[in-house]
Order: sequence, then structure tokens, then C-alpha cells
Amino acid sequence: MAGKKQFDMDTVLDAAMIQFWRSGYADTSLDDLSRATGLNRSSIYSSLGDKDALFLRCLDRYATRYGDKFDAALSCAAEDPVAAVRAFFDVTLGRIADPAVPDGCLMAQSVMASPALSPSVAEHVKELFGLQRPRLRTALKAGGMSDENAEDFAVHVAAVNQSLAVMGRAGSSPEQLRAIVGVTVDALAWALRPVG
Repeated sequence: MAGKKQFDMDTVLDAAMIQFWRSGYADTSLDDLSRATGLNRSSIYSSLGDKDALFLRCLDRYATRYGDKFDAALSCAAEDPVAAVRAFFDVTLGRIADPAVPDGCLMAQSVMASPALSPSVAEHVKELFGLQRPRLRTALKAGGMSDENAEDFAVHVAAVNQSLAVMGRAGSSPEQLRAIVGVTVDALAWALRPVG
């Protein structure tokens, strides 16, 4: 039909997300996005907006996709917070091992690239990046941690999680990454041990 979009929006957004993830915002041109999505520049503009608008959609898509997986992993925190945090890390380790996606973390890369982003996009990146800590804090509190300890461990686990993505991109082996997770999970188990 004339005038009807001849592409699948999910496929296009996934392709654009992968392009931004692989190359970063600053090093992704509209020509790169055109090649990745199979759309010409005018179709990108008319269907997806400018580069900032498309990047925001890709960030939201990434945050939802992995946020849902993190939430599912943490859903058992009230019964077994240690297993929940291990499952949380397994989401990241699975993403790192997935050959269908680039190394690293789109959010972490985007936070580090904030100076190259418009102020509104940089603020949105910061908001999305900040979702990990409250997600973890809520799960740890459900698992019986005090507010203060849950906050401290949430910050720590979020930082370790981001470091896994950076180290994975830098070439650390799966064994090294699992060892890092093991130390953090062991520390959490120790902090949650019954005292007395």
C-alpha cells in the first residue's frame, strides 16, 4: 500500500539499538543508522525522529528489556536474597556472553559519553542508569536487610554489575567475571548471616 510503513518497528529499533551500543552515540552517524536499519535517512526522520529521539527510544528499549530481566531475577529476594542477587548478576553475565549483542553495557557507555550528548538526553541517560540502585535496594530490603545495609549493598552490587560490563568489553574471561560475582555474593551471604 502506498504511504504505509514497510518495515517492522521492533526490528528497526533493535538494529538501531545495537548500532548505538556497538559504536556509541557520538560515533554513530545517520548513515550508520541507515545501514543498520535498512531505512533511508528520510524514513528514519519521518518514522523515528532525529538522532536524539531515536537514541532515547533505543535507551528506553534497552532499559525495559534488561530491567524486566533484572526484576524477574530479583523476584525471589524475599525468600532468598543471595540467590536473587546471583540471578541478577546472571542476567549481566548472560548478556556479556550473548554473541548477538555487542560487548559492554549501552547504559554505562552512554553515561560515560554524557559530555557528547545534549543536556536532555544526558539527563535521561542518568535517570535510566540510576534505576539499578533502587531496584536492588528494594529487593535486599525484602530479603531482610536493614535500610542502611540495603542501600550500601545496592550501591555496591550496581557498581559491580557495571564493572562486569566494562571488564567484559575489555576482554576479561567468563571465569574472571564469575569470580568477581562470587566474591560479591559471598559478601552478601556473610552480611545476611544470622548473628548470635
